[in-house]
Amino acid sequence: MKLSIPSSGRRRAATQGFTLPEMLIALTIFLLMIGGVIFANLFGLRMFQMTQTKLNVTTWSRLTMEKLQNEIHACNSLQLGNVSNGVFAALLDGETQQSSGLLIYPASNTNSFILYFVNAADQTLRRTTDQPGSTVILASSVTNTLPFSAQDLSGQVLTNILNNQVIHVALEFYQPGYFMQSADYYQLETAVKQRVVP
Repeated sequence: MKLSIPSSGRRRAATQGFTLPEMLIALTIFLLMIGGVIFANLFGLRMFQMTQTKLNVTTWSRLTMEKLQNEIHACNSLQLGNVSNGVFAALLDGETQQSSGLLIYPASNTNSFILYFVNAADQTLRRTTDQPGSTVILASSVTNTLPFSAQDLSGQVLTNILNNQVIHVALEFYQPGYFMQSADYYQLETAVKQRVVP
């Protein structure tokens, strides 16, 4: 019986491993896969940032508008006017009832007030009360300077002060673009009627 034993040269060639071209191809495929995973993660983070910004704006607008609506519903009286250098000047009867500020007198206390206004200098929507140091910035990047108007029930802006007026609030925002996020434009509108008429 004769056995054939493979030569040692063949055995050594079979156990040496991959050749250089095989290693380069494997490394290229691996790097392409890693690049794809990194790109997918960056894209997902960008989409998350965009969605998170819009969700935050939606939450803010819902909470702020609910508060404004509740204060108008329960107020004793209100006035439209313009705010200049921190001083509120009410619109007169006969003027177009469209302004940068809304002054609300709560029904619970006739000596106090709540003022919503747009500060044109820094494009912010602010809320302040009769208490010193109570001014709060509610929103920034507000582009329209006259967001408050008094309308009749058909939506026409009034030129006189009526008891059955509807307060219309229209805020326009421009969010400038920044790293990995494009510029965006938002518009927020609501109409509220005073429930308690004096």
